[in-house]
Amino acid sequence: MKSVGILTIFNEFNFGNRLQNYAVQEVLRRQGLEVETIKYIGLNDRKPKTDTREGIERLERFKEFNQYIRFADEILYVEHEAPQKLMDDYDYVVIGSDQIWNFTFDKIFCDKIFGSFVPKEKRISLSASFGVNYVPKRETETYTICKKYLQEMKSISVREEAGVKIVKELTGREDVELLIDPTMMLDRTDWEKIMKRPKNLKQDRFILKSFLGNTHGGCYEQLKKIAEEQECDIIDVSDSNSPFYNVGPAEFLYLEKNAYLIATDSFHSCVFAMLFSTPFVVIEREDEEESMHSRIETLLGKFQLHNRIYDREIDMEKLQEGSQHVFSILEKERNKVIQFLDKTLL
Repeated sequence: MKSVGILTIFNEFNFGNRLQNYAVQEVLRRQGLEVETIKYIGLNDRKPKTDTREGIERLERFKEFNQYIRFADEILYVEHEAPQKLMDDYDYVVIGSDQIWNFTFDKIFCDKIFGSFVPKEKRISLSASFGVNYVPKRETETYTICKKYLQEMKSISVREEAGVKIVKELTGREDVELLIDPTMMLDRTDWEKIMKRPKNLKQDRFILKSFLGNTHGGCYEQLKKIAEEQECDIIDVSDSNSPFYNVGPAEFLYLEKNAYLIATDSFHSCVFAMLFSTPFVVIEREDEEESMHSRIETLLGKFQLHNRIYDREIDMEKLQEGSQHVFSILEKERNKVIQFLDKTLL
């Protein structure tokens, strides 16, 4: 049996990060591979810092979820050489998903995120993301690293159209594939097996707020109005002052499935809303560069859901329209991933 090490960002406070890590693991296992995740630790990022009760509880929920992921014994640090065991033991290193190639993340960026510690023929990316839509400035170390190691990689697949353009511009490669995020490779029934109801959830009717940035304030008043009309609570999992800040990935899945409405600026929140057929509206970040929105634009475009983008009004009738077409598109996209893996992991 061939062995694979997953190289991804290790983040114990981000739902999408942990859930995509689990999804990559399960997708590769179903290919008959022996899989484990390499904990990749950035500068000054060895342990999440929190001093609130909700933050401490949230960290515990994340640690509980990590029981579903098999980790390598050795840790890969940005500033240290890779342990010999990580260099020798894998037939392949699969890089991704998430924003593993975001070169604006100074704490994690170096040649290791391209798998430089293993031979070229072992380096494969699966739906990797740059998180931006531009190449690094020429004649910088960042530009040199990206160009060199992308050129050397055996096979490349990315998550956004912007990623395809970046690789082509840097390397001239025409073999870059655009694939769905690995979280979409698992069915809703797969996710239901590991979800948990939050202990402090008393109300079955609720609106879920899941924001990672600053958003248009006008939408909040509309959410309050809808909540009053529909007798819903509003649950916020992103605000550190919220009583629901203490949820982990398993509880987040439950909230995504059972919400009356999801309001979000998060890529993975959109993904799970689609998988669970939960009405959702995307609120663009006010302080965000257009590039950071590219991953959601690609997602909504691919699945013909541009009407989910907030445009001064939240129209529940529109958001509750049938989305069966999503699953017919999804079946084709899943087949693309399997074909990519079949020809790559020979």
